[in-house]
Amino acid sequence: MEKSFEFRRWDELIPDALGLIFRNLSLQEVLTIVPRVCKSWGKAAKGPYCWQEIDIEEWSKNRCPDNLDRMLQLLITRSCGSLRKLCVSSLSRDSSFSFIANNAKFLQMLRLPKSEIGDSVVEQVVGMFTNITFLDVSYCLKIGARALEAIGKHCKCLTGLRRTMHPLEVIGKLSQDDEALAISSTMPNLKQLEIAYMLVGTTSIIEVLQNCRCLELLDVRGCWNVNLDDDFMKTFHQLKVVGPIVVDCYDGNGWDNCSDYSSSSGYVRWDFVAGDVDDDDFDEMSDVYWEDDQVIEDVEMWFYDDLNVVDSGYDWPQSP
Repeated sequence: MEKSFEFRRWDELIPDALGLIFRNLSLQEVLTIVPRVCKSWGKAAKGPYCWQEIDIEEWSKNRCPDNLDRMLQLLITRSCGSLRKLCVSSLSRDSSFSFIANNAKFLQMLRLPKSEIGDSVVEQVVGMFTNITFLDVSYCLKIGARALEAIGKHCKCLTGLRRTMHPLEVIGKLSQDDEALAISSTMPNLKQLEIAYMLVGTTSIIEVLQNCRCLELLDVRGCWNVNLDDDFMKTFHQLKVVGPIVVDCYDGNGWDNCSDYSSSSGYVRWDFVAGDVDDDDFDEMSDVYWEDDQVIEDVEMWFYDDLNVVDSGYDWPQSP
């Protein structure tokens, strides 16, 4: 008796499904290997299906600004306006931030740690980020109260803010209370606020607590001038405060509701391809962006239940 074999035609999967599958591959594989497998895979890799979430945070560290700009332009352009999450480190040019604002207006999560963008460019373009729910501007030394105030006034959907600093980077500052007050006066809907190692005092943090009544998590590790009265804190029943004492990541006193799932990280289905896709060659990517001694690894992202935020807590500050 002959057995019938069912052959799965992976090349016939709809681009939406292929995009979900390709998310499990590294950036290098999606850019340089997948397009060469077959035409349908190449079309999916060059279309918006793979680029609704772009994470080049690890890749972009210590990268040449020109190469970083070219990579951002390539990937964001391929998203065709569908980009929902962008993680990139060490952004050095205001023009790069402006490009993101002009071409990714539906972003919900934006991470820009160690970037050199300043108050002026943030004030100019932040009005385009009206859908942002989580923002990470940690270790951004040129950002101050002006930028945070502009962010709060324009990003009304913001529920998570990460503004972690490094102790060595704030030595020359007298105070960052103005930043805390900017947050308290413009971001009433925050659910999570991380301001570890910022030079803030008790008074400004109390302002934050009184004005941001939706807060569920406040990270003030390393904020040694903060002293919150226990009786006062009992009035905030839903609030979890971490710090100012630094907690080791292996301590058992941390959050227990950690998971790798967030309902905010949804995949947006595409029923059509937005225009014809050019049959471009990706050889340039191999020559410019991947070095022989560089290992590209996937970055594990941790989400916290019921919060549109990521990657919180416990870690010691990064090296400046």
